[in-house]
Amino acid sequence: MKKMFLTTLAMVSALAFADVADAAERNPFGLVYRGAITENAKNKVHIHPVTYTLNGLKIAANVYTPAEYDATRKYPAVVVAHPNGGVKEQVAGLYAQRLAENGYVTIAADASYQGASEGTPRNVDKPRYRTEDIHGMADYISSYPGVDANRLGVLGICGGGGYTLNAAKSDKRFKAVATLSMFNSGQVRRNGYMNTQLDSVQTRLQEASDARAREIATGEISYSGNVDFDALTDESIRKIPTDLYREGMIYYGQTHRHPNSTFRYTTSSLMDLMSWDATDQIELINVPLLLIAGEKADSLYMSEDAFRKATGTGDKELFKIPGATHIQTYFVDEYVALAISRLKEFYGKNL
Repeated sequence: MKKMFLTTLAMVSALAFADVADAAERNPFGLVYRGAITENAKNKVHIHPVTYTLNGLKIAANVYTPAEYDATRKYPAVVVAHPNGGVKEQVAGLYAQRLAENGYVTIAADASYQGASEGTPRNVDKPRYRTEDIHGMADYISSYPGVDANRLGVLGICGGGGYTLNAAKSDKRFKAVATLSMFNSGQVRRNGYMNTQLDSVQTRLQEASDARAREIATGEISYSGNVDFDALTDESIRKIPTDLYREGMIYYGQTHRHPNSTFRYTTSSLMDLMSWDATDQIELINVPLLLIAGEKADSLYMSEDAFRKATGTGDKELFKIPGATHIQTYFVDEYVALAISRLKEFYGKNL
């Protein structure tokens, strides 16, 4: 069954996504999702590449404005946080564009130390930075011409979903909080995906501590999660046992590949990640909450856990997309349409 699925997905990739294989080079905005904006045409959604400073670092972002946008009017806005290893030109951009098509001003930014944003060493992945990135997007978009800062929502995708939950605990500017295929980075880095590394927690913490010691003593930066996308083969992908990582290799390494996107992160980041959890004090979220996840996703347990623990709001929903896996919510047209339809209703009611 897995072999058949992989073959089918490869065929779909070759046919449906042939036009995005080198889209980062051909698209003037670097976007790699199907249906991406290639020019700011009249009466269409426009994209505006912007930069701003957050904690001394220049952050690279894209702002999407609705068709017939008028800066003298007031629009609701949505902050969109990208997945771990992802960049603004992939799924975060797709959802930002789709929401702009429905009347929202949206922003998707590369995380600090990642993508086109500044920060060294590269690919630091610490919860406090990723959370601050979401606060920073809110800072910027709240003062963008035409935005009604009192109607601000947030959408976090995969790892960005976990960090969105964390940001929303304290950032009461967000009047509506949503996640898509939420990934609790702290829990997974600590316990392993689907709790498969519980017996090695202390060993991995020691490795992270040693990596930090080397950084301080010698300047040497150690990385975890290194993947050579050029070395990926159908056979090697087929052997990956979980849907999330197997399909993720295809999405990030083949069909939606982007030069700024990488799975790697500094090993020393694990000191912060493994002692953190997206659901700690989640009851502080007291505004409407929508968790969207694929019904068939092997990551669904993380959204279910967050939903159960989010006791601070009486207005919450776990919306399962029928038939979808985690990665399929990123690009499969019918699943994206279902997610956008639900988000449109959710933000329309609460913003």
